[in-house]
Order: sequence, then C-alpha cells, then structure tokens
Amino acid sequence: MPGYRITPLADGLGFGATVSGLTLAQLQDEGVRRAIHDLWIDKGVVLFRDGEDSPAMQSAVSACFGQNQQHLFPEVRVEGNPDLVTVKYWRGNGTIVEIDGKAIGGWLPWHSDLAYSARINRGGVLRPIELPARGGGKTGFIDQIAAWDRLPAALQARIDGLHAVYVMDLNPEHMRFGRPAQVRLIEEAPSFHGIQQREWEFPRILHPMVYEQRETGRKVLNVSPWFCAGIYELGGREGEALMHEVVAHCTDPALAYYHDWQPGDMVAWDNWRTLHSATGVDPDDRRLMHRTTIFGDYALGRVLEHHQSATFDV
Repeated sequence: MPGYRITPLADGLGFGATVSGLTLAQLQDEGVRRAIHDLWIDKGVVLFRDGEDSPAMQSAVSACFGQNQQHLFPEVRVEGNPDLVTVKYWRGNGTIVEIDGKAIGGWLPWHSDLAYSARINRGGVLRPIELPARGGGKTGFIDQIAAWDRLPAALQARIDGLHAVYVMDLNPEHMRFGRPAQVRLIEEAPSFHGIQQREWEFPRILHPMVYEQRETGRKVLNVSPWFCAGIYELGGREGEALMHEVVAHCTDPALAYYHDWQPGDMVAWDNWRTLHSATGVDPDDRRLMHRTTIFGDYALGRVLEHHQSATFDV
C-alpha cells in the first residue's frame, strides 16, 4: 500500500514480516489497521522499521491487534504510562544467571508470556529505549505453527488432546524442560524478588498442548518450556520423557529467528502462537525496552483444582 512496504522478516524464514515506513497518520485509516492486523495473524511476528518511534506509535501499533492491558505485575509497569512495561537490565536492577559457565545479564529462556495464568495475553509490541553498547541483547522468536507441522505424525497423535501444567516460578534453576545443561541464578532483580515472594498466590494452570488458530484453523503446538511442570494426564517418567521430546522439537534452532535490534525498531508478536526468548547481555552492560501487553483470552486455560478430573470440555 502507498506509504509503507511489506517484505519478509528474513530470507528463508517461514514466518514473520517486516513493515517499513509506517506512520502514525497512516494508522488512523481503518483499512491500514486491518491490513496490519491480518498480516500479524498470518505471519505471527511483524517488525516495524524506519517508521515513527514514540510511545504513541507503539500504543497505536499495539491497538491494531487488540486492547492494550496493564501487566499482571505492577512492579514492571512504566510510571506515568500504564500501557507500557519495562524490560530492563543493568547491575543492581536486573537478573544475572550463569549459563554453562558464562555470566549473562537479562537472559530469558523460551516461553510464552503469562503461561502460568489461565488467561494468556494476545501478544505484545517491544521497542528499544537503550540498547547494549557491547552488543547482544537479541530477542528470539519461534513459530509454534511451524513447530507443529514439523512434528512426526506419531508424536502429533500422542499429544493432541493432552494438557500441560504450568506454575509461576521465575527461577530458571527450577526449569524442568528446555533447561540449559548448567544454569545458576547469581543475582535477582528487585522486581524478580518481589514477584517470587508471592509465588503461592498463583494456582497451577492447565493449557492444551495443541489447539487450532481460530482465524485460520491451523494447529498450534501450545507448549511453553519455561513455567511448564509436566503433562496433566501423564505423570511420572513417561510424561516427563514425552514433554522433553516435545520441547526438543519446539525449540529446534532451525525454527528460530533472533532479532538484532536497531534504534527505532518495534516488534509485534502473537503470544498465542510464538515462543520468545532473550539472549541476554554482558553483566556490565545495560538494556532497556518498553513493551505493551495486548489483552485477550483464547478461552482454553483452566485453573487446576484439587478435585478436577482428567476429563475436559474445551
């Protein structure tokens, strides 16, 4: 359409798109907003580059995909703008982990936002405010529609109809699936500590391991390695082995795209169909991002009650 251009996110990548040159004035047009929304549904991840760079533009882009919502944790909200949350790292105000012997600041494993909640947000839009001087700080994305399509048919049949159990635990040392060989928490962010102190306020949650994208009918592998505790219908060693096998498929490096941020970029992702991660930065560097949270409920999450049976009507 006049005024902006759509190209692939990366050569050979089966998902994602880049929108170049979009302006806030163009987003006043309902046809433009609908086109951006439809592109996002089709591609899952959309990079906005060489357009306007402002909180107003970020909120307007986010509104193409749904209502902006305040984040569940007040500790991470941007003061004076409740639509935005901070994703930040610097010494004294960030988390440092040791991954396979190397200290990394602001590292995040593969996950879906709010997987530990029955109502998973629709997505988000991320925008850099301060990028690390030493490099790094990439954000990874994996398309779970493509991950499902790549699963062997026998594995698809085994997990379709099963449910994953999720718990709110931010400590990467406690990860059961998709965990690096060696991970050690060195330093906690103040917000991390405050949230973790309230961990018992959050019940265990169930989400189906597979569901259909409502707009297209495409199947989605709906598994978040971080926060996952196991398979509800299949405990013990058999269930654990099955989840390890599924997570190995859905985090296959061949499926991943890592975004190398430039000033002025914005990236919108569909949280119902993509995993994301953060590669982290040098512990002595800094990184500050602002993010929106897009309201939504795919209506398939359930709070796990002690008396609940293994029969589901979803």
